[in-house]
Amino acid sequence: MTPWISRGSAGRNRRTPSACVLAAALASSMWMTSAAALAAPAGAPPDDYFHTGAGARYLRRADADLVVVPLRAQVSVLMGSGGNVTVLAGKEGKFLVDAGISKSQEKLASALDRLGPAPARYVVNTHWHWDHTDGNAWLHAAGATIVAHDNTYKHLTETTHVNAWNWTFDPVPPGARPTLLVTTAKTFHVDGSEVDVENFGDGHTDGDLWVYFKDADVLALGDTFWNGYYPYIDNEDGGSIDGAIKWANKAVERATDRTIVVPGHGPVGSRKDLVAFRDMLVTVRANVAALKQQGKSLDEIIAAKPTAAFDATWGQFVFNGAQFTRMVYAGLPGK
Repeated sequence: MTPWISRGSAGRNRRTPSACVLAAALASSMWMTSAAALAAPAGAPPDDYFHTGAGARYLRRADADLVVVPLRAQVSVLMGSGGNVTVLAGKEGKFLVDAGISKSQEKLASALDRLGPAPARYVVNTHWHWDHTDGNAWLHAAGATIVAHDNTYKHLTETTHVNAWNWTFDPVPPGARPTLLVTTAKTFHVDGSEVDVENFGDGHTDGDLWVYFKDADVLALGDTFWNGYYPYIDNEDGGSIDGAIKWANKAVERATDRTIVVPGHGPVGSRKDLVAFRDMLVTVRANVAALKQQGKSLDEIIAAKPTAAFDATWGQFVFNGAQFTRMVYAGLPGK
């Protein structure tokens, strides 16, 4: 699996709005995501998803080149456009798992062209979050059918506020909306290859899908798996620590020692990595639940450092131990 770099076309994406235009754009909608439109204003940036949160991190990362990792049987992973994008490059068309962010359109399009001349045929949104769906519009315009769970469609077509991110997402434009919905499972056939798309109920969100490329034995899990990092759990939109553990258990059951496992974020992994992720979730949940059962407040639980054994390894990306503790606590049953 030797990676190669995609740089896209040079000399474009030069729009630089004034501070007033920037403020208006940010206030109205974050589904317009050029690099300039999302730059923080002078002075202390607002504390929100696109200035100090994960969205800001993904936008900065998109300034760099994409990394393309060939996997097996025409399946590759494109890294650097929001969440990981998995691609089956068939002769009759490409099957994508997640759409990346629109800031990376040129680089992503260039990488897709290098994988083969056939156009994008399907794009599966593993869930509704911006870093996995912001590329929907241009990929749909290029001819792809957008596939998603019913609840992902719901979130993308309604105003959705996320307290944890201090941001309200407006409905996406009609051209960015999924048109083929999967409630529980659907099997696709791409150039004779079987691709299974499945849902197992609430997990990371209330609308997760995973994609299994059967011939290649590649399992793309979206954000139900973060390889080596504490994951985000969207408690406000159907996710929970228990749902996250359920999905991790399902993935461990499905994978074998041969299976290549693609996370929503982090490097390509294996069943061993899945087991480590699942075990971390189970242990942190048990630690937080025990402290909660003792009647300790959230602040007291955070101070007790229930993630201490994992922080050096798992707390080095978007979320640290205290932040992950808050997510686990919020998803536990009871008050």
